[in-house]
Amino acid sequence: MLGPLLSEEVFMAKKTTTVFYCQECGHESSKWMGQCPACKQWNTFVEEKVNVANSKITPFREAGKPVKISSVSMREEERVHTGIAELDRVLGGGIMPGSLTLVGGDPGIGKSTLLLQMCRLLANAGRKVLYISGEESLKQIKLRAVRIGDFQDSMLLLCETNLGVVEETIRHTEPEEATNVFLQLAKGMGTSIFIVGHVTKEGTVAGPRVLEHMVDTVLYFEGDRYASYRILRGVKNRFGSTNEIGVFEMRKEGLIEVENPSEYMLSGKPVGASGSVVVCSVEGTRPILIEIQALVCRTNFGIPRRQTTGTDFNRVNLLMAVLEKRLGMQIGDCDAYVNIAGGMKINEPAIDLGLIMAIVSSFKNRAVDEKTIVFGEVGLSGEVRAVSMAQQRVQEARKLGYETVILPRVNLDGMDRIEGIRVIGVGGIGEAIDVI
Repeated sequence: MLGPLLSEEVFMAKKTTTVFYCQECGHESSKWMGQCPACKQWNTFVEEKVNVANSKITPFREAGKPVKISSVSMREEERVHTGIAELDRVLGGGIMPGSLTLVGGDPGIGKSTLLLQMCRLLANAGRKVLYISGEESLKQIKLRAVRIGDFQDSMLLLCETNLGVVEETIRHTEPEEATNVFLQLAKGMGTSIFIVGHVTKEGTVAGPRVLEHMVDTVLYFEGDRYASYRILRGVKNRFGSTNEIGVFEMRKEGLIEVENPSEYMLSGKPVGASGSVVVCSVEGTRPILIEIQALVCRTNFGIPRRQTTGTDFNRVNLLMAVLEKRLGMQIGDCDAYVNIAGGMKINEPAIDLGLIMAIVSSFKNRAVDEKTIVFGEVGLSGEVRAVSMAQQRVQEARKLGYETVILPRVNLDGMDRIEGIRVIGVGGIGEAIDVI
């Protein structure tokens, strides 16, 4: 009897069991706990009954055999274009068939709206799409869909939290794209799956970190839910470059692509104000001009206050120490506030020189020329070090009408001349301050 049993899948009977999970981070436990071991929050565990669905005994398979690397096919799989250029950019050119993508972000940031817009465009293009929600009713999804536009009948909806029902539905409908379900279905059926994940207070996806290791792509939605801008960032991508970003604007009809993020980020920049400097950062393969704002003033307290928004707090303190030690600038007893305008979060070393210039501009109360941008990494000796993609950064500045670029001198070697813009190389922060 053993042979026939192993020649086909054998399903065990379903049974109901009880689990406890943390409402804060999603950590699961077989028993109730007063404090969550994952997020350390108290009294967050709640009880839920679940079905242990379809435990399977799978047939034995022949052991895999090693093959020569030269015999492995390199045929490029055709990607599925979503109809949203910014999303395709972050995904590496479109959806890879059979891929599993995790989309994380704060509540209300626009995750479901973006995926619903993507599903609409795919369905209208004739593809079969299944949208599964465990937190919204069909009427709630419909109300949001009406604001976005018209949907075709190839767009299917399901409201369900039971994973066994969800798996059976996906196998039965065999969609080309599905939302909110799992890895073995994606790889086994060639179905592209998107999972929506909420984040904890620390900004990481709730639940075990193993989830991020299992999926092919991890996308984070950033921005203030009360502001109009949204930034979609790829932090993991097995099929494309990481740290690529897409920029969107939230309107009543949904998320609208921002085709020129540099122009969008610089809108509203003050004219003739000290402490304001434009720098060029590279996100993935895209150069973006952003404004750095600094406010430096004498403190009224015993310990100066330092605050940063959009960049690393410790990096700003380090650069202020470099200014005081290398240039003798007495700012140790000053309050300092630094902000990356537009809601971007930038930690690239290339903005170091811009941070320095903004702090010095505010401290001396002298405005930096409106048509000048700066970029470069700053070392502890006050030297300005080389950065990557200097040519592309200068071209982006010229495209937006800037006339002068201050950059590391070592980047001048190998750069092609660009008409219509003056390029000045500096070797240290003292030279950069003298130029400005």
